[in-house]
Amino acid sequence: MTPGHGHKEAAGGGPEGPPVDAVPGGNLYVIAAPSGAGKTSLVNALLAREPGIRLSVSYTTRPPRPGEIDGVHYRFVDEAGFAARKERGEFLEHAHVHGNWYATSATWLRREVSAGHDVLLEIDWQGAQQVRRLIGAAVSIFILPPSIASLRERLEKRGQDSPAVIARRIDAAREEMRHCAEFDYVIINQDFAAAVDDLAAIVRASRLRSAPQLTRCAQLLQALLAPPDPT
Repeated sequence: MTPGHGHKEAAGGGPEGPPVDAVPGGNLYVIAAPSGAGKTSLVNALLAREPGIRLSVSYTTRPPRPGEIDGVHYRFVDEAGFAARKERGEFLEHAHVHGNWYATSATWLRREVSAGHDVLLEIDWQGAQQVRRLIGAAVSIFILPPSIASLRERLEKRGQDSPAVIARRIDAAREEMRHCAEFDYVIINQDFAAAVDDLAAIVRASRLRSAPQLTRCAQLLQALLAPPDPT
């Protein structure tokens, strides 16, 4: 849920350090998209279908907007609290965007993935780039709109931005979409139901990768590989 444009840094790590790779048993899904591509709607639909996936909630120093809930949309902290967490190495990556700080919690992510839970990060392409460098097993997915006209229409339907702001968002979207080839998977959100199916298919396939699958099925594997009972 970290926003798009600003200075991105990978966290330096505290005594434990950030997770340098996903621990077998849990999967980390990193989803990025330009504004207006329908990422949030797709993520919400996926989470409704796959309730076992836990959504990572970013920290931010900006004040809550109307309707935003602490711990659901963001974890709202003041600058002193943010700086203290940063100093302790709690963040996987952090960014200063439009005068506010945003960050992904490495502490929470490490704990959840180590426990075998699947975690999803909604993040911009720059943050995704940092995460992929630190967590090689992360599954990265980029959402594309079917056309610039469709992107403009979705932004206009929101009714939140002026024509000038929408034009800037589209210019920014073009820059973001240039990075789609850096991701493991690309989904074109032309038909919403089909895009949700595609997203769910990626989740199902990643869960069958040998490392997490064999960790989850360790007892079964032990039984299958045990030498025959001599009696």
